[in-house]
Amino acid sequence: MKKMKLPGGNISLKTKKTEDPIVMAWLNAQSNLMDSFRYLVEKEIMLNGVRNLQAYIPMERTSLQDSSDPLGAGVYRQITTDRQQMAAAIEEVEAGSDELDSLPESEEETDAEEIDDGDIEAWS
Repeated sequence: MKKMKLPGGNISLKTKKTEDPIVMAWLNAQSNLMDSFRYLVEKEIMLNGVRNLQAYIPMERTSLQDSSDPLGAGVYRQITTDRQQMAAAIEEVEAGSDELDSLPESEEETDAEEIDDGDIEAWS
């Protein structure tokens, strides 16, 4: 009899030796693999309910590499590009915050510092 999975328990996953390179690229692109799997499982449940997915998986599947758009080829590049752009933007913001510290906080404060007592007497 199959052992019941319990919340907080471990599950084991193993890739095939012949795993599609696109699948491996997807796995390696995840920053939190378990959360990514959990998201996919939740999405499957929302779409189709709780079911034994094995009953719906075809015996022979076409390879991702054989598809008209090898899913992941462009997507993986886009993920990599997005991550690089995000890292560059974060560095830019962090570098910019150092520059902002040296700037006056506002024009009003600068103007207030330039007004002296003689100016106030002249206005009275």
